[in-house]
Amino acid sequence: MAHETYASCIAACNACADACDHCATACLQEDDVKMMARCVALDIDCAAICRLAAGAMARGSENAKAICALCADICQRCGDECAQHKHDHCQQCAQACRRCAEECRRMAAM
Repeated sequence: MAHETYASCIAACNACADACDHCATACLQEDDVKMMARCVALDIDCAAICRLAAGAMARGSENAKAICALCADICQRCGDECAQHKHDHCQQCAQACRRCAEECRRMAAM
């Protein structure tokens, strides 16, 4: 079953999407929202591609590897952006993004 084979990557994608949603919402509450604009935009993109990747893996889609390769790239960009901000939500998001990027790269290489 595809969902069992990719369970670790699916879990990382779902955790990353949740972290990105939380980070985007928290960024909008910061004093200097304009400074957080790129972070919010990348969080939204990252959450969306993570959910797409998790679904593709769960279904055993023939496009799962290609989607996961793209997901890894977007997660890396999002993680790099979040890591530049001192806020706890950004730091936690950066960690989730980096973990997801690693899992997706591993999955795409299978």
